[in-house]
Amino acid sequence: MTIPSPDLDDRRFQGLVDEAKRLVQQRCPEWTDHNVSDPGVTLIEAFATMVDQLVYRLNRVPEKNYLTFLDLIGVRLYPPTAARTEVTFRLSAPQPEPVRVRAGTEVATVRTETEEAVVFTTSHPLSIVPCSFAYLATWSADGEAVERSEELALGREVPCFSRTPTPGDAFYVGLSAAVPMGVVVLRLDCRVEGVGVDPRRPPLRWEAWDGTEWRACEIEKDDTGGFNKSGELILHLPRTHTASAVVRRTAGWLRCRLLEPEPGQPSYVAPPTVRRITAFTIGATVEAAHAETVRDEVLGPAEGVPGQSFRLARPPVVPGDFVVEVADPDEGSGWADWTRVDDFAHSGPDDRHITLDPNSGRVDFGPAVREQDGGLRYYGAVPRKGSAVRVRGYRTGGGRRGNVARGALRVLRSSLPFVARVENRRPALGGVDGETVESARVRGPMTLRTLHRAVVPHDYELLAREVAPDAARVHCVREGREADAGGVRLLVVPAGRSDEQGRISFDELIPPPDTMAQIKGHLDDRRPLGARLMVEPPFYQGVTVVAFVQARRGAVPERLREAALAALYGYFNPLTGGPDGQGWPFGRPIQSGEAFAVLQRVPEVNLVEDVRLFPADPMTGQRGDATTRITLDRHALAFSYEHQLRIREV
Repeated sequence: MTIPSPDLDDRRFQGLVDEAKRLVQQRCPEWTDHNVSDPGVTLIEAFATMVDQLVYRLNRVPEKNYLTFLDLIGVRLYPPTAARTEVTFRLSAPQPEPVRVRAGTEVATVRTETEEAVVFTTSHPLSIVPCSFAYLATWSADGEAVERSEELALGREVPCFSRTPTPGDAFYVGLSAAVPMGVVVLRLDCRVEGVGVDPRRPPLRWEAWDGTEWRACEIEKDDTGGFNKSGELILHLPRTHTASAVVRRTAGWLRCRLLEPEPGQPSYVAPPTVRRITAFTIGATVEAAHAETVRDEVLGPAEGVPGQSFRLARPPVVPGDFVVEVADPDEGSGWADWTRVDDFAHSGPDDRHITLDPNSGRVDFGPAVREQDGGLRYYGAVPRKGSAVRVRGYRTGGGRRGNVARGALRVLRSSLPFVARVENRRPALGGVDGETVESARVRGPMTLRTLHRAVVPHDYELLAREVAPDAARVHCVREGREADAGGVRLLVVPAGRSDEQGRISFDELIPPPDTMAQIKGHLDDRRPLGARLMVEPPFYQGVTVVAFVQARRGAVPERLREAALAALYGYFNPLTGGPDGQGWPFGRPIQSGEAFAVLQRVPEVNLVEDVRLFPADPMTGQRGDATTRITLDRHALAFSYEHQLRIREV
């Protein structure tokens, strides 16, 4: 099959004629006769015929010339992006002193006979802070805090909640120190007193104080069954956990809050009690990226001529610090730093600038261009002949290969004192392969349209994807009132991963801070002077669908429940939901009629009897009143939160 030629200009004869007539109406309104008999229209058609022939010849440009043209206008292939996840370092035993994990520590998947190991490196230094139990307090929903530390020290049984457990009652545990991103174990000696609650799903929520508000903690393990028996509780604390005086004592405070039970969920009729508490740290979590760090790579000697190029040993290069050093005896340290720039257009003859092609790993020094008067103009300084050239450090990796599953990273490539093992408790996301030539061909006309400047909202979206190809969605809205045209808000939705039922963790919808910083820095150089730009995640409006359905005769209730819930989670989804399956549209209201339609399409559903919508807060879990329509702001998306389904069998 013959490869189709690219159309650089898709306009045709009739389109050119129509466009010319529209311009005539704007610029020459006194000309009103546009019939084919008019001499002016004849001239328009004659010129349109000539332009149509030129466009036809232009569209016959060979592929090589087209790609050369893209290179001339500055189109560069997007480099691969590195997948990110969080890795948890587990201690062999609780330690009395903090355990340090340096930035750049490497963890990897297991190497097999057919696949090489996928290596991740930690992005920040980590300190595993030890802690112990310090204070205990209770706080009733309609009363004040009462410290119970002395009662616990005397061996008395302390009730966790008020005499009649009420939603809002809280049980406070004070740690000897704050443990940000720590994994803390609470050993609780409890007696079976929490009558009425289901031990498998008690209406409880563990939270940590960060100095301004309570942040939810992730529960890895709960052997107590909601304070119904002695056991261990393993909590993953948030990054912002800090020590402060909450209940008149300064400590790293945690609390367990009694929630309003959901429909069909039993709650406490008597308060559970605790006789003893022990706390200690068994690990901590830090962010890691699919990249290996290469340090002090020697590129070779300089030849003393402009435009010299070098190749890195391990391309591609993922975003990060990249500094080239050239041996210079005039410098005190012997090495001079050369700064990476996008191009040499604004480089002078004394500027130590280099460019980098991340995909091929090519490093270029500034060229020299001959002027009309015969002289040479240097765009960038030229290293001295014989000077050694090296790269201080860069990160290599990236691509879809880094999107490893949960629990795949379990190999510690360098031994760390007191660290027994490592794991990723969430799948790695955000890894995207480098851009293909075919994709660059499609993007070429878009580059001509924006000309590397952000003016209209579509320009902001296109330019943001140049530095964040791993973002699933980028949407630009005007900030403020209609009369205020100087504010722009760019909403970034990262690529999340759903589970078997279609659920997406709310944490996966928060874009990484470095991604938002890269986007903002890229657009700040291209936005109009005076335009205010904000790069942030959208507002997510949680929605809980409570549906009553009638099953078909012979349907398996559990299979029907899974299929119906998967349909709801898939439709009210910021990434894959909505009418077209491309993600819930920004600002589109949520209506109960759509939930009726989604459930009715499930094969084993005979009749959808009732649907109720509840607005929910994904952060706190609080739900509003039932409604048939939830209105969204123009910068908001729908987020499914704990749908519920009741099945009536025929």
